Amino acid sequence: MKTLSSLCLLFLFLLLCCLTKPARSQTLLLNSCSVNVNLEELRKHYYSIRLNAITGDDEIGVKFLDKSLIEDVQDGQRCCFLRLVLRFYVERVFRSYTSSQPQDERILSSLANTFIIIRKDMHKCHCLCEEPTQKRVDALHQAFNQLEIGKAARKAVGELDIILGWLQDSEQKSPN
Repeated sequence: MKTLSSLCLLFLFLLLCCLTKPARSQTLLLNSCSVNVNLEELRKHYYSIRLNAITGDDEIGVKFLDKSLIEDVQDGQRCCFLRLVLRFYVERVFRSYTSSQPQDERILSSLANTFIIIRKDMHKCHCLCEEPTQKRVDALHQAFNQLEIGKAARKAVGELDIILGWLQDSEQKSPN
């Protein structure tokens, strides 16, 4: 009887292992820096809060992140740009974002923790920042500071898909 129940438990465990989708981490090559990122998980978390973020955004005419701003980052500055943008999101945006939905707060905390881990991994890369890249991120900070902090954080969270898309493009350019 014990053998049968052990076999059943083993079968159940194997079935669960087959049914659960493993987290797929991609390696992003940013200049001489390589960082493992689970973009699929980041997108899943982001899209579960995105609607609440953009629904509450009443600053339609203001845009912090523009695709052209990100696409124009020189290849040699991708590491620096990502490090500075992650820092901006962790230190300014995620700390300032509030939601009436408790699950949004938990998800945002998970996103922030993931960004912190990525930043920690990037710290060993010693990304060098050139003036044009620093100016791009400074402009992002200035635009953020123009709005009331809660509205600015909501807008920045709503625009996070632009960063995730840029990361996805970086991953696709990276040889795995």
